[in-house]
Amino acid sequence: MQKIVLITGASSGIGKEGARQLIKDGHKVYVAARRIENMNDLKQMGGLPMQMDITNEGDIEKVVNTIIKNEGKIDVLWNNAGYGLYGAVEDISIIYAKNQFDVNLFGLASITQKVIPFMRKAKSGTIINTSSMGGKMYSPLGAWYHATKHALEGWSDCLRLELASFNIKVVILEPGIIKTEFTDVITGPMVKYSGKGAYSNMVNSIIKSTTTVKMSPASVISNTVSKIINTANPKTRYRVGAWAKPMVWIRIYLGDILFDKLIMSQIK
Repeated sequence: MQKIVLITGASSGIGKEGARQLIKDGHKVYVAARRIENMNDLKQMGGLPMQMDITNEGDIEKVVNTIIKNEGKIDVLWNNAGYGLYGAVEDISIIYAKNQFDVNLFGLASITQKVIPFMRKAKSGTIINTSSMGGKMYSPLGAWYHATKHALEGWSDCLRLELASFNIKVVILEPGIIKTEFTDVITGPMVKYSGKGAYSNMVNSIIKSTTTVKMSPASVISNTVSKIINTANPKTRYRVGAWAKPMVWIRIYLGDILFDKLIMSQIK
């Protein structure tokens, strides 16, 4: 059955790969991102690109209103837009930290608020929030990124309870380490903000470790999202991709001391 899908952050990475899969599945897929020119390939496949800055209320309203005008509904909202602000807490300006929350949490919340009334009216819908295994664990130099993902986990849990009686599903996607441009995006700021000074050795160690770590292809996420959308009763959480399940298991069941030792043992 064809569904009307809106994906944010679809110009690259798992968002773009997921859009390709959902288009192939036969869904009508609206893809939104700041870099609309990077979605021309999706347009050629049958996707419907829309320019949107997730921190701009006007952009969000325009996208949602356009889809409702064209389709009368939004069956699936995949909140995928986001980025990782990496660097030591001491070195990251609070202005930049606030922008991390604006993109990863508040922008996501804003578009969700605007879509919910239409799903509620239809008494049907699925909201997929891209969190991370980082929403259940932590690592040095990632405080602001982890903070947004931990917040998103709790926010999504509350939203799930609020919307259950309206037959709206809220699903949390927790990717592990995925082979996308995300790794380059996080190492850049890490070097920029903390590559010199007190944390330089830590930065160099983390960057070195990323070159050898096992990564999963983006297809593991696109296949999972396809499964979620085509499942009547999806699970609450989908933890997929390299290291996601074992690292979260270690964090939950072995406690702080052992987890701290494990993480810091990789930084030499």
